[in-house]
Amino acid sequence: MKKSLLIIASAILSISAFGQGLENIIVEKYYISDANDATANDLGGGVLPVGSVTYRVYVDMLPDYKLQAVYGVPGHELRIATTTLFFNNEDRGAIAPTYTKTQAKNNTVMLDSWISVGAACAGNFGVLKSDDDGIANNTNNDGVLQSTNSDAGIPLTLQDGMIIGTPQTVTTLGIDAQLAIFDNTNDVANGPVFSTSDGVWSALNGASGPNPATNRVLIGQFTTDGVLSFELNIQLGTPSGGVERFVASNPIDAEIEYAGLNYASDVPNNIKYQSQSTQLFSLYPNPANDVISIETPEIGNSVKRYTIINMLGQVVFVRTNSGFNSSNVEQLEINELPKGVYIVELFSDGKRSTQKFTKN
Repeated sequence: MKKSLLIIASAILSISAFGQGLENIIVEKYYISDANDATANDLGGGVLPVGSVTYRVYVDMLPDYKLQAVYGVPGHELRIATTTLFFNNEDRGAIAPTYTKTQAKNNTVMLDSWISVGAACAGNFGVLKSDDDGIANNTNNDGVLQSTNSDAGIPLTLQDGMIIGTPQTVTTLGIDAQLAIFDNTNDVANGPVFSTSDGVWSALNGASGPNPATNRVLIGQFTTDGVLSFELNIQLGTPSGGVERFVASNPIDAEIEYAGLNYASDVPNNIKYQSQSTQLFSLYPNPANDVISIETPEIGNSVKRYTIINMLGQVVFVRTNSGFNSSNVEQLEINELPKGVYIVELFSDGKRSTQKFTKN
C-alpha cells in the first residue's frame, strides 16, 4: 500500500500541466437542520445539533476533462476541518456514500459526512439541487429532513440533488486512518481535522460529471454545526491524455495555484459566536498538572460544553454539563493528557470562548 502511494505521489509531482481545465470549486449549502431533525437521534442517526449545515463540494471542469485525484503530498497539505465535529450517521454512515437510495430515506442518512468522486449514494450521482430534475425525489420515511430554511436554497423535499447513474467508486491510498473522522461512530476520538501530506482519494478511470456540458463532480459532503474549512489539491486529466495539477498554495514547476481550493465557511446562521476576545470563563492554575478549574460567572447555570484541543487540532476531551454549583466552578481532570499546550473551548447558549493552557 505504501509503495503504491509513493508511486502515485511521484507521478503527480513529475507530470507537467499545460492548461486550465478547472473552472470553479463550488460549495453548495445543501441543508440546514432544524429541531425536527434532532428527533432522528433516537433512530440511529447520531448526534445532529440543531442548525447544523450540510455542505457539498464540487469540482467544476471544462467539458471532456476528468477528475483523477484529490491529494496531499509534502509541501501541499490536504486538509478538511471544522471548529466543532463532523456529523456521522451511525445507521448507514461510512467514509463514502455507498448506501442505497432506499436506505437514504431513513432518519438522517442523507446528511452524513463523506468523500466521493461523483456519487451521492449507490447508483446515483450527486448534483447541485438547482441542476436536479426533481424526478424520483427521496421522501424521508421518518418525517425529518423537511427544513425549508431559505439559506439552504431549494428544500430537499422538492429536489434532493441525486440523479440516477453509475458514478465511480472512491479509491484511497495512505489515508485510511485519517478517514476514520468520517466513519459511523460519531464520537470525538478522531477529532475535527482530516489532514494528510502523503495520501490521496481518486477515481482510477477519471470521473466526469453526469452532465457533459457542465461537467461537475461531487468530491465530498460535510455536515457540521461549526465553521467548515478546507485546503485541497486536485489532479485533472485533459482531453488529450495529459494532466493538470491545481494546488491551494505554493505552486512549483507547472502546478497551478487556484484560490478556490482554500475555503472557510461563514459562521452558521443559527450560531452567533461571541468574539473569542471576550472571555466567558477563567481558567486556573495555568500551567497545571492534574486538574484545571473553570469558572463561569457570566453564563450562570445554562448548559455548557467544554472541549480540549491539542496543537494538532485533535479533540482530546469533551464534556457537556447541565448543572453547576452555586459558584459556577467546574473541574476538569487532565492528568492523562501528555505534556504540552492545549486550547479549552467553552460553548454555551450560542456563545463561544477559548483559552490556552499548558499541561506540565
